[in-house]
Amino acid sequence: MAYTVLARRYRSQRFDDVVGQDAISQTLKNAIKTGRVAHAYLFTGTRGVGKTTMARILAKSLNCLSAKEPTIEPCLKCDSCTAVNTGEDIDVIEIDGASNTGVDDIRNLRQNAIYRPARARYKIYIIDEVHMISVNAFNALLKILEEPPSHVKFIFATTEPNKVPATIQSRCQRFDFANISPADIMAQLKKILTEEKINFEDDCIIALARLARGSMRDALSLVDQLISTGVEKLTVDMLEKFLGQPNKEKIYQLLEKIGSSDAGAALVCLDALLNCGLNCIGVLDSLVESFRDMMVLKVSASDSKSLIILTQGEKESLLKIAGGFDIPAIVYNVTLFEKLRWPVKNSDNPRALLEAAILRLALSEHFMSIQELLSSAKGCLTAQNSNIKTESKKNTVVTHKTQNIEHRTQNAELKSAQADKPQISDLKSQTPVISGGAGLEQIKQQWDKIVEFARAGANARVAELLKKAVPLRLANDTLSLGFDVSDEFSMKLCQSNGRQDVIESVLSGSVGMKIKVAFETVNNGGKVEQKPKPPGAKTSKKTIDEAANTPAIRTILSELDANILDVKEEGQ
Repeated sequence: MAYTVLARRYRSQRFDDVVGQDAISQTLKNAIKTGRVAHAYLFTGTRGVGKTTMARILAKSLNCLSAKEPTIEPCLKCDSCTAVNTGEDIDVIEIDGASNTGVDDIRNLRQNAIYRPARARYKIYIIDEVHMISVNAFNALLKILEEPPSHVKFIFATTEPNKVPATIQSRCQRFDFANISPADIMAQLKKILTEEKINFEDDCIIALARLARGSMRDALSLVDQLISTGVEKLTVDMLEKFLGQPNKEKIYQLLEKIGSSDAGAALVCLDALLNCGLNCIGVLDSLVESFRDMMVLKVSASDSKSLIILTQGEKESLLKIAGGFDIPAIVYNVTLFEKLRWPVKNSDNPRALLEAAILRLALSEHFMSIQELLSSAKGCLTAQNSNIKTESKKNTVVTHKTQNIEHRTQNAELKSAQADKPQISDLKSQTPVISGGAGLEQIKQQWDKIVEFARAGANARVAELLKKAVPLRLANDTLSLGFDVSDEFSMKLCQSNGRQDVIESVLSGSVGMKIKVAFETVNNGGKVEQKPKPPGAKTSKKTIDEAANTPAIRTILSELDANILDVKEEGQ
C-alpha cells in the first residue's frame, strides 16, 4: 500500500480538530446550528493554516447523509463524508483556480450549477487559489455568485486576497486564517509523533516549530523528511545534517566576535558557516533572526516567552552575547542586514559584501560616538572663546554653518580618526598626576584625575573604560584593575586592539613610574551602587532647554538636525 504523508493522514476531520483557528470554527458551527449558512465564503491566509481543510469540513457538515439536516458533527462514515475526504464526491466539486482561469471554465460552472445535487443536500463548489482566475472570469461569476440557486454553495480559498476583486469579496463572507502559533504546532507535532511511536528531543520540536513559520503543513512535511532518514530519534543535529539549517552555535560564535570587536575572528566564523554549505542569503537570514531574538530578550527578557521560539540553552547563549550590544546597535544591525539582502542576492561577489558588512559592525567602536562628538565640539568652542574676539567669533559661526556637506563629512571623518587614535606622545608633555612614584592608596584617591589625564592625552574611549575600572592591587609594577562582573565586556575591550598598551602608557605617565596592568572581574566592581532614575521618570523641559542652549550642544544639534529627547547626569 502506498505511503500517505503525515499532512494528509492527520488532516483534521471535524471543526474541533482544526488547530489554531478556534474563532472561525466556532463561527461556522454557530451558523450551521442557527441555519444561517451563507451562500458564499472566502477563506484567506498563508499556506498550510487550514483553509482547504475547513472548506471540506464545512462541506461534510452540510451534506452528511447520516443526519437529517446540516450538522456540526459529521459522521465521517457515510458515502458523502468519505468521498469528500478523498476529493471524489460528485456533489462537492473541487476546482483548481490556477488551471481554470478562463471565461469558458466559469461558463461551464454556471451551466452545471443549475442542476440539483445527485444525492446530497447541496452542490458545493470549492475553488482553491481563486485569485488566479482572470478578471473576465470573475466578472462572469458575479451574477450566479450574488443570486445562486438555493442548492448551491461556494467556498473560495486564497493566499492573496488582495488579488480578489472587491465585487467578489462583497458577495462573500470572508474569514482570515491566522498563522498557527508555535505552541499549537509543538503540541500537535508531539501528539502525532507519539501516535507514530517515534522518539524525539523537545529541542528538536521547538526548532521545527520555528522553521514552520506558522504553517502546520510545513511542520509535518519537515517531520516526514526527518523520519524518512531512518534515524530512530529526532534530534536538533538532524536539522543541520538533513535539512541544511545553519548551526546555531556557529551563528552565535559569529555574533560574539562581532560584539567583542574581533574582526579577524568574525571573518573566520563566517568562513566556517559558508563552508558548511550555507549561502550568503542564508547567513543573512540567520543573523537577522538572531539579532531580532536578541533585541526581544534585551527589551523584555521576562515576557519574551510568546515572542521568541528558542530553547533554554539558546536563550542563555543569546543573553550572554547581548551584553556586547546595546538596543540602538541591535536595531541598526537588523536594518543593515535586511537592506543588504537585495545587493547580496544580485551581486557577482556576494561574499565580499557580506564580509564588508560584518567588518563594519565589528569595527563600529572606531567610529565617533555622539558623546565624543559633543566633547570634541565643546573643546573647540572653548578654545574659540579664549582666543577669538566676539566679532570674529560671529564670523566664524556663520562661516561654519555655510560649509557644504562634503566639507562637514571630511571634518567628521578626520575628527573620528584623530579621536580614536591614541596620541601617546602627548602624554610626555603632560604634568603627572602623582610625581615621584605612587602607592595603591594614592592611586585610588587620585583615580578621577588619572581618568581625566587619560582623556586629555589618549582619547575619550580609553578614559571611559578606565572610569568603569577600580584599582585593586599594586604588586611590584603591576596594577590590577577590577571591572564589575556585569560589565565583563568593558574589560575585554581594554584587552583588545592594542588598548592595553595605551592604558599602560597612560598610567605610567600619570604616576611618574613604569606601570603594567592586569584585569579581573569583581562583584559590584568595588563601587557604590548608584540609584537609577525611577522607571518612567522624565527629564523636565527646563533641563532640556538649558542643555539645548549650551553653545557646544546647540552647534551639534544644528549640524545633525536633531532634538534632545532626554538628559542624564554623568554616570547615570
